[in-house]
Amino acid sequence: MFQPVVPFGGYAGWAFLTRTLEKQRETFANASGIQRDTAYFRKHIGKINSAAELVNDRTLLKVALGAFGLDDDINSKAFIQKILEEGTLSPKALANRLPDKRYLELSKAFGFGDLAVPRNKISDFPKEITALYETRQFEIAVGKQNADMRLALSLERDLAEISGKNNSENTKWYEIMGRPPLRKVFETAFGLPSSFAAIDLDTQLKTFRARAEQAFGNSDISRFSDSSEREKLIRLFLLRADLQTQSALVQTVRLPT
Repeated sequence: MFQPVVPFGGYAGWAFLTRTLEKQRETFANASGIQRDTAYFRKHIGKINSAAELVNDRTLLKVALGAFGLDDDINSKAFIQKILEEGTLSPKALANRLPDKRYLELSKAFGFGDLAVPRNKISDFPKEITALYETRQFEIAVGKQNADMRLALSLERDLAEISGKNNSENTKWYEIMGRPPLRKVFETAFGLPSSFAAIDLDTQLKTFRARAEQAFGNSDISRFSDSSEREKLIRLFLLRADLQTQSALVQTVRLPT
């Protein structure tokens, strides 16, 4: 299988990856394993009538979860079935209560708990999900070469979507805080420790907004609907990530006694 080429890290590596991104994605998507999974999904997903049927078909479930970055839940069939069956309309639904909003997006996409006829019956649904799957699988492959590049790719995709919504700015920030990859980028870019996630949510929000104000002049997420603003954030993230890596390496060096 084709492996993405990421010859070096940092912002220079990101510049190379973005220049070659279209060709690398196309080559990766044509790899036999990806094509086999997506072809199976396109052929069979329209025949599924319930969440239970979906979770009991491992290939369909693999693509469904992979489309939302939830690959690690492939063996959590009962958990995923509950998320899908409860839907998203009730505030008490499991997908609404989980801090990780990727589960909410998964449940919305399929509509088993929300709609009389689930969305997998729509003609263009297979194309929608397989496109997401191919994108996420490419990001995973990039991450095996360089984890920071995977996070930068996910930011470019997810932050553009969130910033364009009509929600309040606080709601957008909370959505970012509920998506682990995006959250990691902002925490790194703003120099926040990993323990930051354990403090009160309102305090986290105030801190994120204050750091954004310092870095960019204002704290509105809507600014990131502009690709040049997302690029500024990616540059800051990669710079801070490199500094963290260098600091960790220095700490491991032991001078001879």
